[in-house]
Amino acid sequence: MTDSHVPPADPSTDRPALGMVVIGRNEGQRLVRCLQSCVREGAPVVYVDSGSTDGSPAAARGLGAAVLALDMQRPFTAARARNEGLQELMRLHPATEWVQFLDGDCELVPGWVAAAGAFLAGRDDVVAVCGRRVERHPEASIYNRLCDIEWNTPTGQASAFGGDVLIRARPLLAAGGYRDGLIAGEEPELCVRLRAGGWRIWRLGVDMTWHDAAMTHWKQWWKRSVRAGHAFAEGAWLHGAPPERHFVGETRRALLWGAALPLLLLGAALAWPPALLLFLVYPLQWLRVGLNLRRQGRPIPWTLSAFYLQGRFAEAAGALRFWWGHLLRRRSALIEYK
Repeated sequence: MTDSHVPPADPSTDRPALGMVVIGRNEGQRLVRCLQSCVREGAPVVYVDSGSTDGSPAAARGLGAAVLALDMQRPFTAARARNEGLQELMRLHPATEWVQFLDGDCELVPGWVAAAGAFLAGRDDVVAVCGRRVERHPEASIYNRLCDIEWNTPTGQASAFGGDVLIRARPLLAAGGYRDGLIAGEEPELCVRLRAGGWRIWRLGVDMTWHDAAMTHWKQWWKRSVRAGHAFAEGAWLHGAPPERHFVGETRRALLWGAALPLLLLGAALAWPPALLLFLVYPLQWLRVGLNLRRQGRPIPWTLSAFYLQGRFAEAAGALRFWWGHLLRRRSALIEYK
């Protein structure tokens, strides 16, 4: 993939001090590949472990990474892991200016850091740069394929980045870092605050990381979609007011198609059985979305449309789970799909 915004990378050019923060839990060989790709960049690496039982901390130390084991007496979130990893990196290397965050199931693509760094060095208004996350085994399951399609987002100025990103350390610290308590959606929530501070986020048209979703069962995909719905609802609660309207549309869409409409139609059918025919709105919606996806040139449009429609029910369950916990003032538990 190419992008006209990316200046040619010059390995001989001095770059600001770079550090890397990797988070993970029981990632096994995926973590080894991840850390090996980081070590090749010649920058210090901090690995943050959240209670692994597969020897991940020892493997990380063996590869030269500094290891920070989270105190599991406190609830674990990816946001908390990244924050504590950043703090440890800055303690060990106070001069760090750029941080490459990476999930432990990802591997840096050779050349990414050079290309992203060249772009970041030339744009003082840009706080963070991300690229294309590529699924390592999209052929292994339809769920991996769906992830690969999801990662293929438009390039240029973006509203948010994901778990893998090259970011300026000082503005991140000034913004307060990630929000520790979020169990999902912590990256776009941070981006709302960074953009409110006048910063821009950029997505380059170059491959950044290889990702291993390792999803082989429908139940895994369902849980991942429930987590997305939870993130939508919590994001809308935090930043749903104008002008941002963060995740408001996504939350409304999930609750409409996944909760309100089926309950309304079921109630109508109980009162008047022929109203069951109104459920045809769902196959019609599948057809409408599929046609739009095909016109856009998207891959597997009919399968994608079917999963989008199924996903509304999972997202609605996640949104309702957030609001129920919020009303009861209960902290949300992690929703893990693998």
